Amino acid sequence: MSPQPKKKPAPREQVTLEFPDNGLLAGLAGAHQKNFARIEQKLFVRVATRGNLVAVEGSTEQRDRAAAVLRALYARLEGGEAANLADVDAEIHFALEGPVRAAGDGHFGSPSLKTWTSRTTRARTPGQLAYLDLMRTHPLVFGIGPAGTGKTYLAAAYGAHLLYERRVERLILSRPALEAGERLGFLPGDLKEKIDPYLRPLYDALFEVMGEQCLKLMEQGTIEVAPLAFMRGRTLARAFVILDEAQNTTAAQMKMFLTRLGEDSRMVVTGDPSQSDLPGGRAEGLAQALDILGDVEGAAVARFGEKDVVRHALVTRIVAAYNAAGDTQGGGVERTLRRRKDEA
Repeated sequence: MSPQPKKKPAPREQVTLEFPDNGLLAGLAGAHQKNFARIEQKLFVRVATRGNLVAVEGSTEQRDRAAAVLRALYARLEGGEAANLADVDAEIHFALEGPVRAAGDGHFGSPSLKTWTSRTTRARTPGQLAYLDLMRTHPLVFGIGPAGTGKTYLAAAYGAHLLYERRVERLILSRPALEAGERLGFLPGDLKEKIDPYLRPLYDALFEVMGEQCLKLMEQGTIEVAPLAFMRGRTLARAFVILDEAQNTTAAQMKMFLTRLGEDSRMVVTGDPSQSDLPGGRAEGLAQALDILGDVEGAAVARFGEKDVVRHALVTRIVAAYNAAGDTQGGGVERTLRRRKDEA
């Protein structure tokens, strides 16, 4: 049998990029050039600097992706934004998911959202970018997917952006006051002190995108965070409204909330059907709304997957492991444990 000819390795070529501002170039490289190291690790290229020149060596495809990532990150720095490892990972994600572009043909990533003075945010995955596009074009958007995909964070960021540009007058965030699998009993304090623990995730999202400015706006009533039960009887006009943890709503609660939508308002409903805390673990209200409103004009659904998880890398692996165990179908973990016991 004649020996098989060895495949020739892909040719490694080099492209040199010039960045005019050495100060921004230092931010592009990151402390101890950790940004460059991440690009080398993820895209299988070599990055070297000399003065204000950056040379990228690798196969044609990977080199062009790396060059596009570097240009996108430099554009962020020129706009006064940061270029940390999370931003590097975001641009790499866009580069790997999108088409290959020659260096200089533009950059990957997404437009920045101005959420307040000196604060901006961006989508970090193609799925998140599609979510933002739906919020721009539809008055009602459902964001459905696992934990850590930025459903609530991006909705809060887009609402803050509209508020900053004076395109809405109020930002209203709501969620069901339901414990996650445990009963806390009666809580001490007045009404606000009793409901604040349930609404803390929404406060966290607001502080992340707006900083201390959100405190002032909350005192003025421009931003309101309230339990779902407080929505009955209201008409929410000229507002951006978010319903978080919608998998914990009943069918009646969901219908009540959706019909609060008033003139010149937009609404975003976020949820993860696999994490319902309702009896039986069924996301009744959310599932029914998705089924009934799937083809209604003005309503849209953004679905997130494992690739859209932007928290710690371990969260992505956790979500994948639970999905593989069939947890999204209910009882998946128990079935997996029983199967392993039987196999043993």
